[in-house]
Amino acid sequence: MDYPNDQAPGAPIRSGVPEHGRIPKYYAVKAQVAVLIDELGEGGLLPTERDLAERYEVARETVRQALRELLLEGRLRRQGRGTVVAGPKLEQPLSLASYTEGVRRQGRWPGRTLISLDRFPCPPALAAETGLERGEPVWHMERVLLADDERVGLESTYVAVARVPRLDSEFTPDSSFYAYLHDRLGIAFGDADERIETVLATPREALLIGTPPALPMLLIHRVSRDTAGQPLERVRTLYRGDRFSFTTHLGTARN
Repeated sequence: MDYPNDQAPGAPIRSGVPEHGRIPKYYAVKAQVAVLIDELGEGGLLPTERDLAERYEVARETVRQALRELLLEGRLRRQGRGTVVAGPKLEQPLSLASYTEGVRRQGRWPGRTLISLDRFPCPPALAAETGLERGEPVWHMERVLLADDERVGLESTYVAVARVPRLDSEFTPDSSFYAYLHDRLGIAFGDADERIETVLATPREALLIGTPPALPMLLIHRVSRDTAGQPLERVRTLYRGDRFSFTTHLGTARN
């Protein structure tokens, strides 16, 4: 197979077209709309489904399927009754850096909206996963993640009350929890175990984030420890699959 000279390294080989050359009609429309997206640029208003169907001489349902995939991929977004070209995805590093740092590095303004802050005895499953004592008081803090006032995720944090006894009175919910631990309490992160998977949001989660339930989400589970190896936090974070990508740097192992 000849490798196309203009093939971008991160793009699908042969633009996803099989060697036999037969592709679904909606995919051909999707490729044409993708070119139009590049021409319009971020914030550009896409023509209506009717106009696109006439332009490409296909049924409106074919156009609808093509747009549905482009919406799920984050190339487009709904705005009012129209559809516009979306901006680039937010790149979040897979590291112990906070969400705040990752968003700020891309020139966006991070924020959070507090949904709930509750205190209860540590249940057995949480104790087994984190190393916390069963029945000891723990906080659960749930917050919607924002980037330039756009809802982009949902974060659920569990932490022992003994580590942050005044979380309910001296922590500002729309600020960085990591900065609070480090700057106010002198607690530094040592290491963490992290797992990433793709899921669909529950109806409640979709409502809080402001997305359709069918939109794929990136789910990150993290269990963190301090520099002494003691349990620090257990976090469950949903990120919008159409607005986020994750990056990391890999090095060779040393014996």
